[in-house]
Amino acid sequence: MAERNYVPTTSQLIDRLSIVTLKSIKIPEYKEEYEKEADLIMADLDLILGENQGELIRGIQINSISNLLIWINESKARAGGNEQDKMLKFTHAINGVRNAAMNMISKILGERKDLKVDCIASETCKQNDYDFTGIFRGE
Repeated sequence: MAERNYVPTTSQLIDRLSIVTLKSIKIPEYKEEYEKEADLIMADLDLILGENQGELIRGIQINSISNLLIWINESKARAGGNEQDKMLKFTHAINGVRNAAMNMISKILGERKDLKVDCIASETCKQNDYDFTGIFRGE
């Protein structure tokens, strides 16, 4: 059997994981396929970097996505307008995603987890076109 001529670099795998994660969140009709691809990429990252490192990287990516959404919503809320109540509820839901991502990272690193975590308001996120269901392993 011939050897492969092109193997993606670790940075390319991390980039692809971030793309697949965003697609899973934003294109729910193909979520299952994107999550399967994410699992394969995380398994490859584990082989390259060590156990649970793919999940660690994904947790960092989800944390970053969450922080961006919170920042955007807070900026809009400060500007005022009719959507403030809706944005506040969505921001609270995204903060639950952020906390879950931080707990995922802490679990992998053997650190203290935040035990007072509000549930992720998945319906509120979905109503705002962000579906985080299935992103966290063991849900």
